[in-house]
Amino acid sequence: MATPLLTHILETSLYVAELDRAEGFYRQVFGFEPLYRDHRMVALRVPAQGVLLLFLHGTTDAGGDTPGGHVPAHGSSGCQHLCFAIPKAALEGWEAHLATLGIAVESRVTWKLGGVSLYLRDPDGHSVELATPGLWANY
Repeated sequence: MATPLLTHILETSLYVAELDRAEGFYRQVFGFEPLYRDHRMVALRVPAQGVLLLFLHGTTDAGGDTPGGHVPAHGSSGCQHLCFAIPKAALEGWEAHLATLGIAVESRVTWKLGGVSLYLRDPDGHSVELATPGLWANY
């Protein structure tokens, strides 16, 4: 039996100490607009149909009931990682933008396939990568 169609990753989550601080960082640095916010989470629109969910630490440990059903428990601790795709032509612009905001590039890596990654940290210490095409065989 063939695997049913899956088109892309829709959501990814980070777990944060302060919602306002985390939301402010992702809005200021990346320009992400909010889709939803409550006392335990913020959902931010990422270009090309993606959503970044910022959950307050501990608020998802027991799961939660919604009008449409129960969302199972989830969570994480420690340093997490996510990567945003950027066009190769935007790399210098990103470096300048981060410098203007006073955000240090922790590392710059040139990959075997020609892609370049910039790594930075968000206010919770999560590793955020910006990568140009040439990182993977499929990107």
